[in-house]
Amino acid sequence: MQSFEELSKKFSAQFSRTHFPEKPATLYEPNNYFLALGGKRFRPVLCLMANELFGEINPDAWNVAVAIELFHNFTLIHDDIMDKAPLRRGHPTIHQKYNESTAILAGDVMLVKAYEYINQLTPVNIPRILSLFNKTATEVCEGQQLDMDFEIREEVSFDEYLHMITLKTSVLLAASLQMGGVLGGGSLGNLDLLYEAGKKIGLAFQMQDDYLDAFGDPEKFGKQPGGDILSNKKTFLLIHALETANAAQKQELQQLLKENGPDKVARVLKLYNDCEIGEWAKAQKDLFLNQALGYFDEMAVVSKRKQPLKDLAQLLVRRDY
Repeated sequence: MQSFEELSKKFSAQFSRTHFPEKPATLYEPNNYFLALGGKRFRPVLCLMANELFGEINPDAWNVAVAIELFHNFTLIHDDIMDKAPLRRGHPTIHQKYNESTAILAGDVMLVKAYEYINQLTPVNIPRILSLFNKTATEVCEGQQLDMDFEIREEVSFDEYLHMITLKTSVLLAASLQMGGVLGGGSLGNLDLLYEAGKKIGLAFQMQDDYLDAFGDPEKFGKQPGGDILSNKKTFLLIHALETANAAQKQELQQLLKENGPDKVARVLKLYNDCEIGEWAKAQKDLFLNQALGYFDEMAVVSKRKQPLKDLAQLLVRRDY
């Protein structure tokens, strides 16, 4: 079983090749720019690692991994447009660097290219992988829509937010693991456990993302500090703050959601600190992580083969970037 670092280097070498033709450059150069920004690339590597749980990596897994990464970047391009985000990985987003119409088309063609890679699989593997890929893509869109819906609602429950994040973030991690397991010939029981572990990793990952957006070092995180606060995102942090704040704190927080003054981020962060939201988020994140590790423990696979996946789960959830 190879480590995340080993497989990541191999995947990066394969993924770094050109995926798009040269012309029209006004369409494809923005995509090359965006992919060159890098990223953690852990979703495709999860696919490869899950495949390797059950034996040698199936050649089809490399094409699925590329498709997963292209799909993920497609979602990022469109998310940035919807969120009006100025930065991605510390650099201007596509719609900022070029224009919004180009960004929409660039995302669209990146999604099409992802399907081209799936179409290159061994014919016997295409139906099962394509079915899971399509189900996942649909759920990610549903999650993004719920995320936008929540922005204009005054109250969103913790359970509603968990459901939204499961769709928007977790199912892609879960599917990445399960697709790798499918290509590795894993049993139905093991495939189900892989999927459930992926969902819990996704929840913990998103909670860490929410935490870093508010409390992280922007130099490491690579995004506009307090971006979620400025756009009134119903994050884990905000929802829990609204549920636990006293009457005065809740009133102030609700008022801040209606404005965008220059001190908004600082004032919201003070309220978060007063309500000990950071400490709660760390504890909740560890709860999700431990649930994921428990699913890995249940898998009928030799422990040493599971360890790299467990190590990666902890790395993703405890990252500071």
